[in-house]
Amino acid sequence: MTSPLAPPSVTSPSRTAGVDLDAPTFVFLGDRLWLDFVNTDDARRADASSAARRADALRDFDVFIDWLQSASVLDTERATGIRRRAFQQPAGAAAALVDARRVRAALRALAERGLQSAKTRADALAEINRILGRSAGTRRVEQRTDGTYARTFVSVGDAFAGLMLPVVDSAADSLIAGELARVRRCSDPRCPHVFIDTTKNGRRRWCDMATCGNRAKAARHRRRARDGSSGLTIGP
Repeated sequence: MTSPLAPPSVTSPSRTAGVDLDAPTFVFLGDRLWLDFVNTDDARRADASSAARRADALRDFDVFIDWLQSASVLDTERATGIRRRAFQQPAGAAAALVDARRVRAALRALAERGLQSAKTRADALAEINRILGRSAGTRRVEQRTDGTYARTFVSVGDAFAGLMLPVVDSAADSLIAGELARVRRCSDPRCPHVFIDTTKNGRRRWCDMATCGNRAKAARHRRRARDGSSGLTIGP
């Protein structure tokens, strides 16, 4: 997995060629934007032959923008403008990507340990306020192509400064609403996904029943079958 401080590339070679054969498939199951962003460190390869391999959606700037579009943070027009600016200012785009990884690391810690650790909450809050404090621009409400409406942020000056603002806004909303007690990590030890448990009884264990939940059920079934067969005795 890519380190939050590893030097990023602005444009992947496959994107430069016009075809990204190894693009990750994004999954949105956190029920909060900031949790979906945390889960970008475990996107999945689009190539079916390598579907089991983890992929980092922040591996380069283009894929980062792809995720922001998929999450409805950026529309097509604004994403195109950001990509154009990234081509013109590769150092600025690279710095924005390093910063996004830094924020993600703090939010991952908040999701997994924030309820138990005051220091973790304080560190995440410092990151949230750092992004909020440096983002200058205009908030707007815009209509999406499907007829729904969404808040957007148009940065002034630095084109990259506002990219993380919706994500940290979402984390701030969760802190204010006292939602940390409902944030879970998937009970499958192989799965790093986090999500917010909105069930009435607060006992949701799996990020997705269709994948991790069914895998756990199948494992239990195999154990029962194995235990049952091992207990059989053969008579004379």
